Amino acid sequence: MSVTASTRDTSASSSNKKSVGFRGLEATASVLTEGSKRWQDAINKVSLNLKGRRRSSSTHRGSLISDSDDTQDGPRQPPVNYENTYKIKPDLRFPTKKAEDIIRDVFSSNLDNKPYNPDSGKYLSSQMSDLIRTQVKQELGLQNRYKIVVLVTMGTLQGQGIRCASRCLWYPQFDRFASYSYKNESIFAVGTVYGVYFE
Repeated sequence: MSVTASTRDTSASSSNKKSVGFRGLEATASVLTEGSKRWQDAINKVSLNLKGRRRSSSTHRGSLISDSDDTQDGPRQPPVNYENTYKIKPDLRFPTKKAEDIIRDVFSSNLDNKPYNPDSGKYLSSQMSDLIRTQVKQELGLQNRYKIVVLVTMGTLQGQGIRCASRCLWYPQFDRFASYSYKNESIFAVGTVYGVYFE
């Protein structure tokens, strides 16, 4: 009898455990479904925000701007759609004479009555090439299709001879270059500007 009573107690306790465990699972399942609904709502909100940001970033060239009214100064502009122009010829030719004048002016303003210094020479040649490039681009205007390459070579003048040469693969009908040589008592400089038409 003790054996059967013990089994009954065991079975009763196990059935209680099962019912308690099942009730616990039901409670856990209801909490999980509420939690999953919250997670799903949060994911939907984030995906909607990302879609809005993608839309605004495509109209503002990659910058992520929020859709709130406090960050915008006026009505939204429609996105600009650029199309191919299919231009094979440039509107204007590369101005070689004006480019030579720009090189001469930059050299004379930066190198007149200055001795050669090897430490500052590399920085000076880089600054002069940047200055020449910006002035040539301003001369061409905003609607040009020329790629501008500027080379400035400078060194000390001690009676030696030097030759600067270059070879380019280009279309000779449209592509041009301008070159100017400068020298004073201690410095020589050669500046070359290449204007390569980009279709």
